[in-house]
Amino acid sequence: MAMQTVPSPIAGNVRPLFRDAQDAWFERKFDECMARRETAKTPRLSIMVTKGTLDWAYPPFIIGATAAAMGWEVTMFFTFYGLALLKKDLDLHISPLGNPAMPMKMPFGPAWFQAVEWNMPNLLMAGIPGFESAATGLMQRTLKNHGVAPIAELRDACVEAGAHLVACQMTVDLFGWHKDDFIPGISEWAGAASYLASAQGADITLFV
Repeated sequence: MAMQTVPSPIAGNVRPLFRDAQDAWFERKFDECMARRETAKTPRLSIMVTKGTLDWAYPPFIIGATAAAMGWEVTMFFTFYGLALLKKDLDLHISPLGNPAMPMKMPFGPAWFQAVEWNMPNLLMAGIPGFESAATGLMQRTLKNHGVAPIAELRDACVEAGAHLVACQMTVDLFGWHKDDFIPGISEWAGAASYLASAQGADITLFV
């Protein structure tokens, strides 16, 4: 008569414990591997630049130059009015009309005068001849008083740090501009498809 083998209760208890330990080891190793991968990965930033006024020119160039200086891969796609920021000759202005935060405080005079918030209705600003030129001059003086670099310098900083400046070819054709009007630091003349490919793989995508 054949003898029957009786399963050991100890072995039955060990198997789940072994599986739990194995799963815990795998999860720990996986987390460590992913952490090393994230640490070694170079962050990628993609910015679509659509506005060409003085005040709107600062955010993309400041962010782009800072990210590039930190070693990030930076792509800046300039389209429509934003493409004017890549021209050799910059003549940037601001428009307080429709901007609830404008005009700014005065950058000159005694402390009490500089502390005044000059909030004026759009209708009043629109009716004053030369108001936008005056507002541009005040903004430029405010930037200079606080040691903020001009747009041309920030743009050069982006190029020197390795930022990828992409000019929208469609905008060039649409506005009748010529490539000779633009800085030589442009990395590529491309369209929306090229930008989307860049944005798809970016860790951060901004629209300015």
